[in-house]
Amino acid sequence: MSKIEKVLATGKTHTTASAAGITSRGHNGTLDINLSTPGSAKPAHVFAAAQPHPTAEQLFAGAWSACYTAAVGLVANDLNVVLPGDLSVDIEVDLGQGGKEYFLQARLTLRVPGLSHEVATRLAHTADQICPYSKATRGNIDVELNVLTA
Repeated sequence: MSKIEKVLATGKTHTTASAAGITSRGHNGTLDINLSTPGSAKPAHVFAAAQPHPTAEQLFAGAWSACYTAAVGLVANDLNVVLPGDLSVDIEVDLGQGGKEYFLQARLTLRVPGLSHEVATRLAHTADQICPYSKATRGNIDVELNVLTA
């Protein structure tokens, strides 16, 4: 893969999961989406405070973080791990240039306060293996996966 030499734009989202569903927010408050899983009786996607033109990187980060958050929940269920109520996922997707070529790169941060770092790391990496967005980007763009437990 080629490396980004100059970042042109970054789409950032902060996604939380609760009993009411998954909510993804842009880093500057321009994108609030309430997301549901396929087959759920909960309302479909709602763009609550989106500016007229959120960036593609921000939309991609929001969709990816919602999918990844759901994957973390599935893995936790399989491993009988109780997730903290303040679990969140932050994803940043950069659009950049390497020479005259354009590329994407991403940083995912799973925040699971109170879990041991070992368990949290296992959750993060196993969720990364089953998340369709993570699968689609694997080998295609540089992705950094981080875990925070404090």
